Amino acid sequence: MRQPTTLCPPPLTLLDKYRGQESQTLYSTTVTVTGGEARHGRASGVATSDDGQLAVELRLPVALGGPGGSTNPEQLFAAGYAACFHGALNLLAARASIPIPGASVDVTVDFGRDPVDGLFVLSAHTRVRLPGVIRAVAEELVRSTERFCPYTKMARQGIANVVSLVVAGDASES
Repeated sequence: MRQPTTLCPPPLTLLDKYRGQESQTLYSTTVTVTGGEARHGRASGVATSDDGQLAVELRLPVALGGPGGSTNPEQLFAAGYAACFHGALNLLAARASIPIPGASVDVTVDFGRDPVDGLFVLSAHTRVRLPGVIRAVAEELVRSTERFCPYTKMARQGIANVVSLVVAGDASES
């Protein structure tokens, strides 16, 4: 029988600066979405990770004309963003010896119309609660976390992104 694993935060060595010339990948994952019953990823998709730890049905939210009843890409993005920001906040607080036992992070992701091109745009609003922490200390910790959290950096600076077509039977397919 497998022994339960004790959960603990990552090591503070993650805060050590990297000095390489190229980006260094520390972790990589792939999630595949298929179309499901409606053959449409947002309306009836299924998202599955390459390690099998994520397997969720996607449904178009009621606000966008769907049936709701399951998660959607905006919720998944908000969850990832909030978890990353909360984790970064905790690492920086631990390094500064600032206890933040009741800390919480809410991220609201809005899916809307883009006035620039008339299509779609995402926006994120992050709210941090640090009960019991002096306001000036909390403000500095949140600002430091904004500079450190990769999701916040992505939202501010953009993300490296390559889109490619894989054709079945193509020699470039791996």
